[in-house]
Amino acid sequence: MPLNRRTFLGRSAAAGAGVALAGGAVAGPAGAEEAKGHGHGRPAKRYSFTVMGTTDLHGNVFNWDYFTDREFDDKAHNDVGLAKISTLVEQIREERGRRNTLLIDAGDTIQGTQLSYYYAKVDPITARRGPVHPMAQAMNRIGYDAAALGNHEFNYGIPVLRKFEEQCDFPLLGANALDAKTLRPAFAPYVIKRLRTPHGRDVRVAVLGLTNPGIAIWDKANVGGKMVFPGLEEQAAKWVPKLRSMGADVVIVSAHSGSSGTSSYGDQLPYVENAAGLVAEQVPGIDAILVGHAHSEIAEYFVTNRETGKRVVLSEPLKWGQRLTLFDFDLVWEKGCWAVERVGAEVLNSNTVAEDPRITSLLGDEHTKVVAYVNQVIGTSVAAMSTADAPWKDEPVIDLINRVQADTVREALAGGAYAALPVLSQAACFSRTAGIPAGEVTIKDAAGLYPFENTLEARLLTGAQLKDYLEYSARYYVGTASGGPVDTSKLTNADGIPDYNYDVVSGVSYDIDIARPVGSRIVGLSFEGKPVDPAAEFVFAVNNYRAGGGGNFPHVPGARQLWANSDEIRNTIIGWVRARGSVDPAEFASVDWRLTREGVPVF
Repeated sequence: MPLNRRTFLGRSAAAGAGVALAGGAVAGPAGAEEAKGHGHGRPAKRYSFTVMGTTDLHGNVFNWDYFTDREFDDKAHNDVGLAKISTLVEQIREERGRRNTLLIDAGDTIQGTQLSYYYAKVDPITARRGPVHPMAQAMNRIGYDAAALGNHEFNYGIPVLRKFEEQCDFPLLGANALDAKTLRPAFAPYVIKRLRTPHGRDVRVAVLGLTNPGIAIWDKANVGGKMVFPGLEEQAAKWVPKLRSMGADVVIVSAHSGSSGTSSYGDQLPYVENAAGLVAEQVPGIDAILVGHAHSEIAEYFVTNRETGKRVVLSEPLKWGQRLTLFDFDLVWEKGCWAVERVGAEVLNSNTVAEDPRITSLLGDEHTKVVAYVNQVIGTSVAAMSTADAPWKDEPVIDLINRVQADTVREALAGGAYAALPVLSQAACFSRTAGIPAGEVTIKDAAGLYPFENTLEARLLTGAQLKDYLEYSARYYVGTASGGPVDTSKLTNADGIPDYNYDVVSGVSYDIDIARPVGSRIVGLSFEGKPVDPAAEFVFAVNNYRAGGGGNFPHVPGARQLWANSDEIRNTIIGWVRARGSVDPAEFASVDWRLTREGVPVF
């Protein structure tokens, strides 16, 4: 199996020491101890335990990038995957006592890599006598106690999710994932785990799972009429008191919801997307929140509850198995029950350890099968196409993405009320090193053009709204006066705007005058050779991230949704190439936009 075990022995030895030191932050060793009581002469009974947490694993088991077909690496030299997490988990269990630890997850588990796609679509777990999902196999072997539902759990439809749930040895939690008809929880809302102490009474740890209300928008095609997803705050306020009344000594929320209090779906839902901080602030009785969804690293963050004044600790372990959160709890026996005396959090980096051979060997066959799959030839290309100049030139490889999206939307709307409207499409340059080679094209080549998990939608826009959209996108360029030379290394990413938030639109033509101020850069916007009528209507093929408010582009989040698809755009590209067999830029490449200064082209 082509997995690089670089510096295995040295790194694993160093990692073992590093984790032991990290665990030293606990006030005393995990387990039980007795200390002096509160002036009564008798020692107080104390107990310490650790809850470990992951989130946004997105189908990562191995430290492997299936799109580049090599070991995963990024600028920060992060590693990914459950095989790495397993090593960290075992070290913590050994250090603190297996019975003094729990392991939970905050969602987005079964979508995101070609490994997870393969077992949802190519060799689906839902088939009769189908395989067991690799994420279920790995998480079962590692010994998870619970996992919250993420929004991406619903991408492949409810049957795939239900089969995955059936294959897991632990519950999938979603207190705010309700049956649309009965308004009762469609999944287990919580689980209560018992930790045995030497002092007689067990510690009862309740884990409440909350998922993201945005599922109602992002996966409407899969959940519409079947499930509803109310706000996290209201459902936490309903369930936390119940858990306390049932005897929970500790309440932990596993929330697939960021901590910022913001939403990317505008006013389409009355709920907050990133509500974990609001839950901590508004709902009494919570001790800790494992945060997910935002793909952020938050080692330890305290929020004060408005009602009780108690501090609630939040932690988010980045994504993809790059980090492992540790919540360390110190409890004391008071007035006939266990009380949380102290709780803190930290994160461990999975790049400090080697992959657990138990996990890599368990799923070696699946990995090998998927590596062979992504290297399958799906067609040929007449010419090589690259994204190297795409941030400042209209390049054929971006036109290819837009052609696939426009074709897909046009076909979906055929015969309907909007079939006669022109279809426009947006795309961005996600990577300046992606491309399609001349000659044979593989699955990984096509998928590499679109490294994100976005899906496709169709929205209704007017000509005036389109102009606003393009003006907003054109902020990406640094203002550059006429006459002088243009340095492409200093031309883009004005005000820190990333490449993925610069959209180009196909189906219309326009100039971007970078000598003009932001807000008045779009010149000569036309459709089929005529100026775009501000009142004209267009179908806009757009990814769900943008449609949901990602990047804060104007108009699209509030625009009428005409159609939505739950399949990832990258897989739509793969299917398009496979169906045609040959890719010829002459069929779709055209210069629809260009950079100018006072009417003079920059390139």
